[in-house]
Amino acid sequence: MADVQGLVNELATSLRKRKVEGSRETARLTAELLRTVISAQKLPSPTNQAAALIAAVRGVGQRLIAANPVELAIGNIVRRIFHIIREEELSLQVEGLSLSTQGRDRDRDEEDDKAFLSSAATSQRLLRSPSLADLLGSRAAMAPASSNQEIQGKGKFEQSLPSSWTLKHNVIEAVNDLIEDIITCHEQIADLAVELIHQNEVVLTLGQSRTVKKFLCAAKKKRSFQVFVAEGAPKYLGHVLAKALAAKGLQTTMITDSSVFAMISRVNVVIVGVHAVMANGGIIAPVGTNMVALAAKKHAVPFVVVAGTHKLCPLYPNNPEVLLNDMRCPSELLSFGEFSDFVDFSIGSGASLLNIVNPAFDYVPPELVSLFVTEIGGHNPSYIYRLISDFYCADDLPRQQKPAS
Repeated sequence: MADVQGLVNELATSLRKRKVEGSRETARLTAELLRTVISAQKLPSPTNQAAALIAAVRGVGQRLIAANPVELAIGNIVRRIFHIIREEELSLQVEGLSLSTQGRDRDRDEEDDKAFLSSAATSQRLLRSPSLADLLGSRAAMAPASSNQEIQGKGKFEQSLPSSWTLKHNVIEAVNDLIEDIITCHEQIADLAVELIHQNEVVLTLGQSRTVKKFLCAAKKKRSFQVFVAEGAPKYLGHVLAKALAAKGLQTTMITDSSVFAMISRVNVVIVGVHAVMANGGIIAPVGTNMVALAAKKHAVPFVVVAGTHKLCPLYPNNPEVLLNDMRCPSELLSFGEFSDFVDFSIGSGASLLNIVNPAFDYVPPELVSLFVTEIGGHNPSYIYRLISDFYCADDLPRQQKPAS
């Protein structure tokens, strides 16, 4: 456990000092660390195993969130792993109940039926609405007999293992799948580019986004189109994206942020990356995105957001736990030498006559977003609630966030 604590301290320090940047990298490192925590956790036998895992993950998650509250991807991954643990525990309970009832006679009386259906795990499975993953997973029933035999053989192998090892094994496998999804989300989103970008269109984007870059480069293989890149002041990350797109052979034009409204009438679609997607369908994106969204709404231009599901935050922007903005260093806007000219030393305290505010993010309401593109497909902003119910458990959300029954 000493080695695990060292890893936790190392990642928390990196997050606090902003050495780890980007939602994707933060989500990957968080998931890998929590996988190590779960692997090193000693579970009680045979009960309260899921509760012990959740408590261990929650303790580490709270430290990481406190290190960088602005990076909402940390809380997203922690809650995703909570959901994984609860689902695996429920799956093992249902599997154990089904095995215990295989030897019963078919004509058992109604009292036995009621006793079986009264089980908390079975009732929860029967009463809850099926998730999209469950519906897609139902195709496994159509697998050939050989596949079913392999599945049965795997089930017998897991039955012979201790229950504590089985739960940890299943959770770690699910976390591995989550990490793989985070790593490959850019490529999966890029596969949908040809369906959204057509021949000879004009695309507008803002700032620098790795997802947008791969998305546009994937469309370049089968489409010929032009890209306008707003420079994204004050950090001017749009310059980096424009050079990268031009190096890939795309027709790229750099414009200033103030020229967006003048150029939007020539644009066919706006494609942007985001920092986080909120539960109401709104987005937290680099500063200047709200201006672009308003211009697109004024000229009826589709505003498309490309983001991995690890950026889907089950919180609302009015939640007190959500810190929407990160105030950057004023030196990005004004050098210290120029700033010192506005300090009034006659007051005695050296008070400044000039206040500099440099926010990092904008909030864009859901009514300005046309479409979300994730690795599992495209979705309207009104569909975000369904994705939240698939990826997160209501028990892990703040009380004011739980859906009404």
